[in-house]
Amino acid sequence: MAAAAAGAGVRVLPASPNWYSSRCSDASSDGRLFGFAARHRVCLLDVGGAAAPAFYGELIGHTDRISGFAFCHCPGQSGLCASSSDDGSVKIWDTEALAPVGEYSLHQNAISALHWSPLVKDLIVSGDEKGIIVCYWHNRSDSQQFFPEPRTIFCLTCSPHHENLVAIGYKDGMVVIIDISRKREVLHRLRGHDDEIHCLAWCPVPGEERLPAWQDELQVPSEEGKVPNGELTQDTTTKKGCYLASGSKDQTIRIWSCTRGRSVMTLKLPPTKRRGGAVDPAVKERIWLTVHWPSGRSTEIVSSCFGGELLLWDLTQSGKRKWTLLGSSEGQNHSRIVFNLCSVKRQDKELLFSISMDRDVKCWDLSTLDCSWTMPSLGGFVYSLAFSPVDTGCLAIGVGDSMIRVWNTLSMNNIYDVKTFWQSIKSKVTALSWHPTKEGCLAFGTDDGKVGIFDTFSSSAKNKPPQISSTYHKKTVYTLAWGPPTPPLSSGGEGEQPSVTLYSCAGEGIVFQHNPWKLNGEANDINKVIRDTNSIKHKLPARTEISWKPDGKLLALGNEDGSIEIFQAPELKLLCTIQQHHKLINAIRWHHEHGSQPELSYLIASGSINATIYVHNLKSVVESTLESPLTITEPFRTLAGHTAKITSLSWSPHHEGRLVSACYDGTAQVWDVMKEEPLCNYRGHQGRLLSVQWSPVDSDSVYTGADDFSVHKWHISKQEHTRPPQGKKSIELEKKRSMQPKVKTKKKKKPIGKSPAKQDLSDAINGDESAKEMLLEENGVSDHEGEKEAQEAELPDKVSVTVSKDTSTSAYDYSSFSLPKPFVTQKATPVKKDPPKEKPTPDASLKKRKPRSILPFSTFMDHRSKDELHQDCLRLATCLKTKDNNEDVSPDLKDRIHLGLFTDRASLHKMIDVEGKHHLENGHPELFQQLMLWKGDMKGVLQAAAERGELTDQLVAISPMVGYQAWVWTVEAFVKQLCFQEQYVKAASHLLSIHKVCEAVELLKVNHFYREAIVIAKARLRPEDPILRDLYTSWAALLEKDGHYSMAAKCYLGASSPYDAVKVLAKKGDVTSLKTAAELALISGEEKLSATLSFRCAQDLLLSRNWVGAQEVLQQHKTLFGQRLVFCLNELLCKCLSERNPCDRKSPVPPCYHSWELNREASFFEMVIEVWQNVLGMDTTEQATCAWEQLRSIEHPPSTSNTHPKQVLFHISHDLTLAALSYETATWDEAVKSILGAVTRSYDAGSFTLMQEICSIILPEGCDNLRHKLDSTNSQSMNACRSLEGFMAYGLLYDLWWNAPKDSLVLQKAVLDPVLCPSEQTALEKSCISGQSSSEETPDQTAVEMGENLCNTTEVHRCETENNSRTSSVNLVDSQSKLNGCEVLLSEEIAALQNTQRDIAEVQQILADMIHQHQQQRNNLQENTNGSTQESNLQQNSETESDKPCSDSNQMNCKDEVKEPITLPELTKQLLKAKQKLAEFPDNLKVFPFPDVLECCLVLLHIGSQCPPELHEQALDLLRKHGSANTYKKAGRRFLT
Repeated sequence: MAAAAAGAGVRVLPASPNWYSSRCSDASSDGRLFGFAARHRVCLLDVGGAAAPAFYGELIGHTDRISGFAFCHCPGQSGLCASSSDDGSVKIWDTEALAPVGEYSLHQNAISALHWSPLVKDLIVSGDEKGIIVCYWHNRSDSQQFFPEPRTIFCLTCSPHHENLVAIGYKDGMVVIIDISRKREVLHRLRGHDDEIHCLAWCPVPGEERLPAWQDELQVPSEEGKVPNGELTQDTTTKKGCYLASGSKDQTIRIWSCTRGRSVMTLKLPPTKRRGGAVDPAVKERIWLTVHWPSGRSTEIVSSCFGGELLLWDLTQSGKRKWTLLGSSEGQNHSRIVFNLCSVKRQDKELLFSISMDRDVKCWDLSTLDCSWTMPSLGGFVYSLAFSPVDTGCLAIGVGDSMIRVWNTLSMNNIYDVKTFWQSIKSKVTALSWHPTKEGCLAFGTDDGKVGIFDTFSSSAKNKPPQISSTYHKKTVYTLAWGPPTPPLSSGGEGEQPSVTLYSCAGEGIVFQHNPWKLNGEANDINKVIRDTNSIKHKLPARTEISWKPDGKLLALGNEDGSIEIFQAPELKLLCTIQQHHKLINAIRWHHEHGSQPELSYLIASGSINATIYVHNLKSVVESTLESPLTITEPFRTLAGHTAKITSLSWSPHHEGRLVSACYDGTAQVWDVMKEEPLCNYRGHQGRLLSVQWSPVDSDSVYTGADDFSVHKWHISKQEHTRPPQGKKSIELEKKRSMQPKVKTKKKKKPIGKSPAKQDLSDAINGDESAKEMLLEENGVSDHEGEKEAQEAELPDKVSVTVSKDTSTSAYDYSSFSLPKPFVTQKATPVKKDPPKEKPTPDASLKKRKPRSILPFSTFMDHRSKDELHQDCLRLATCLKTKDNNEDVSPDLKDRIHLGLFTDRASLHKMIDVEGKHHLENGHPELFQQLMLWKGDMKGVLQAAAERGELTDQLVAISPMVGYQAWVWTVEAFVKQLCFQEQYVKAASHLLSIHKVCEAVELLKVNHFYREAIVIAKARLRPEDPILRDLYTSWAALLEKDGHYSMAAKCYLGASSPYDAVKVLAKKGDVTSLKTAAELALISGEEKLSATLSFRCAQDLLLSRNWVGAQEVLQQHKTLFGQRLVFCLNELLCKCLSERNPCDRKSPVPPCYHSWELNREASFFEMVIEVWQNVLGMDTTEQATCAWEQLRSIEHPPSTSNTHPKQVLFHISHDLTLAALSYETATWDEAVKSILGAVTRSYDAGSFTLMQEICSIILPEGCDNLRHKLDSTNSQSMNACRSLEGFMAYGLLYDLWWNAPKDSLVLQKAVLDPVLCPSEQTALEKSCISGQSSSEETPDQTAVEMGENLCNTTEVHRCETENNSRTSSVNLVDSQSKLNGCEVLLSEEIAALQNTQRDIAEVQQILADMIHQHQQQRNNLQENTNGSTQESNLQQNSETESDKPCSDSNQMNCKDEVKEPITLPELTKQLLKAKQKLAEFPDNLKVFPFPDVLECCLVLLHIGSQCPPELHEQALDLLRKHGSANTYKKAGRRFLT
């Protein structure tokens, strides 16, 4: 395709050659082609013609930067070449077909060097950054690897005389020669260089004849054939040897002898005079020393030098001067370092090609040492093209490498006559526009929002910086246009205004009007005029494109929303709005004026992010007389065919109604607008098109620019396609783009120049120059809608650095000054408003050493040669003379600024400014500040330092000299800066210095420096100031959140709110915190709170069995006297229990008992009361009554099987304390109730043994004794007594059933910890607890399980009991009499009552289940909108529900329940009936709990033989009557059948 391009006469400005590569360009041996690597493609130029080169084509296929390129130099294969890339592959190409013929990826690391053997026609040698060499024979696809040194390879070259020898240069200066045919491959290690080897070149003539001028650096005579490195071989050719030249970053070239393995000559680069190269000294440049040994010349070498000069060395010359400079006349040389050299023989002369960092490819004639031609190239996206309306054929090109190219396309003697402009541009050039009438006046806009004007015409233009508008845009400049002035510029009097002004539109959506005569004045936002003229109140759309009709009468504005507005000059009255595109407008172009059909000048073409181009005819609109603006929604013509966004349009100046469009689909399209017909499509670019211009002189030529870094000039008549590719092409293009490399910076060899010089502060340069230099590509980024052209898509833009940057704002030019250098021979680099960022190395020392003088520049200028000083005197005299003649004019010192010392103040100020600038740039702001202090311009320094965030303590200290206000302002600015650096405490101190106490406190508070804030507030504010309290509480809240409770408490106390302090201390809830909190509350007078906390603390101590501690805590409060009694009784009870059942388990915390004297003879209550009286001082009955009142008011919740045993014991102690107090005051009725309470609590808690123990401790002789003391008329106390007897009998009943003395021990172990009980006991307890419990199982299930359990265990017990009864002669009669005592349990009426209660519970359970199920279903419906889950949930639900009844009644027959679900009304009826039945029972029955009568019946029946017959009958009778529940039916089956 591209070869065809060359045939089709396409002229191309190609992409720039890659930098920092030892060999990425080469010429073919037949001298026809020169190729160089540009990003990830290879560009081929046809250099066979005598005059200028022609673009031949591109080799496309790599996906990352190409690091090496070489042609095959074997005869007959000149069309083959190879390239290596950072994508890891080496490709072999056929240049005829422009296609790859082979590829291999054998390297694991980045390939850094490549060469095609000049002797073996299919051998390619490559080396990588880790030191591995790969030899590849492509005809037989065979390869071999070598690893001579574990170092980074920089370059390698195969010998032209010995097919097995390869020379390798390394990063650290080592050169190695290897023989690839041998096992131990290294022949020589050549040591001498001490920095990177940039290039190696073998002498084209074999042999090592000594030249007379060579000082042999070997002392040993060469005849002795001793080899210092490597052993001697007998190979005659090797013996004959060959010279090798190496160029290194250490600024020397060495010639090495192969036979001797030594350097025979060292050439040091001369400090050549730089001749006005286009290099801004601010750009730090590294040196690159490449060497080339031209074929057939054994005594001449060409090398690069410091700035871009090329030297021809004559090795036969003796003495110092061995070199000649190439390029005699001005401007022939490269302006920046040269990377590669290669040559071809052509008839009689030899041509040399060079590529350089200045982006030029040059061809030299070695016979005359003159430059034959220069081919410019581009290092970035081509954003903008513009033909000058005055200087015909002059094309301006705006490029992403921060440079503007001006190409004189009509130049006869040089078809690539290109000038480059780079001064003051710090960013991609995204917009260009020529002044309509003034020659050489070119406006430019950049990616960082800058707008400026270059004068491209004047002879000195090369070095003249542009004028820059003082108004910057915030984002990328999209478009520039020259047009008539609009208000406020047009309102001035006649003759006071320019005829045209410059309009710029940028990414933030604003259009500025700049006055080209006063660019340093403020630019106007034209939206203001538009608002005023058309009295618009609403928000205006963001502007993205601007275009003036060529006659200056109409302005078209394109907007982000896709609308286009047409305004009439000069007041900008809105005529109409075109609502056609609905996406961001990228391009608007008016048809030209000159044509046979004048009405065509009203055509306006527009393109947007949508692929369709619309053309509108505005003739009728302009001529209409309507007042209100129109809206147009119908296009005049529609041009459809492109498949991506339109980036640029251009009308043909030679035809009428002919348009060319550039598009992201990678093509340019020519249209016949009137016929809406596509005429021709150009597809020669390798990327998305960004700009297009129709040639103003040739009606068949069009220029396009794209993101493939190139400009193409092509002919419409030679294109094969007529319409844009359909869709698929754009897909391929995306693919191609995605293949484009993502720049991997680390692969590039970075320029090492580190320069701390500060750039101009108003204008931060993007990043660090040296880093930018290596980025060889602008990175393609996928398309985002809503950007204008490609600019924003490539904001992460990786552009190779623009040649040079002018960071200055000052208007003087000191180019003739130079700075001192240690070399005499080397004249200093000219200083161009910026210190040279790279002076050759000796200068580095100058930067590091702080200047002794505060005026180093002037001092140095006054120490120059005598001639210069004489000139100074003459200049001074001239100045004084002019001053005498003309008082007002400040003397013109031209470039001798340092003479300001001897003239007037204005000149001195200039001198001070220059000196200050140098200090800033050399990184000594403190010296700059000192100078400004001398000048008296302290205010400026302070403001500048504040803006840059560079204020220091010293600056703040001297700021009062400017005045009080300035000092306060500076301190405030410094405070802001300190806050930004997070030095809040220091910031607060500075705020205090200007008496801003509250602000300081607030600052510290906001940043959580509470401690410091409190110190300041306490020291400086009134004690009652609310800020202080607020600080304490805020800090306390924070501390509390983080769990630092005691610290928070201190804060609350500081804020004098002890109540909060108590609360926060108690939050931790451990014993010590509670104790402290209680004491604190007591001190603060919060008695009630203190008592609560003390009680909590005592309870915690009780859980750890520390009764002594608990009593201590309680004794501080009178209100807790009752609790002291409880704790006392609890201690005695626990003591009793543990004595009765000594426990095997050792407790982790031993109990802490009091050492009280106990009267063991007396009953338990009497013993307790005695301790109360002796120890706690409860003497009187009043005290007892009072304590009883206190305790009775406390209700404890009923216990369950899950209540902690110690808790149960504590609650039981509470009941027993009440009983003991009643005992003391002889109120027996209350005593009975309290004792019953204690017993039932133990029963409810499921601790059967505990219940038995309590009964036996409190009532060792049973209830009779107690019953006699009761008032028999009080039915309530009688009932309580009956219940008590019931429970005692219940305990006895089980005792008899398990009557095995052995077992009772096992059972009793459980007293303090019921978990230890044997299985049937726990089962039993289960049945005990399930009074009317609502636990999962119905109460009866346990009984049934019990029943079964008992059946099984009874057998075992029976045997045991029989044995025991024999041995322990337990009297049957005795047990029967005891059983008769159990008769109290078989109460008919209680059985009936319990049965009714059971029914009610059952109905309630069914109801609860129904409700639960209903709720679940409803939740599921709400949650799951998707049916599937819902169904499964419901299914699951119904399963669990139907399972429940079955599980409840175990294996019992409960099918009926499942089959017929009960309806709600039926259930309610059942419930009502049961409740009525319940109401019929006398109330006194329901007050006190009673053991389960039916359960007792079952146990009695199980006891069997021992049971008296009448009891047996009674039990059966009750079971028959009331055992209707399923559980009892099942359990009683064997007795009733």
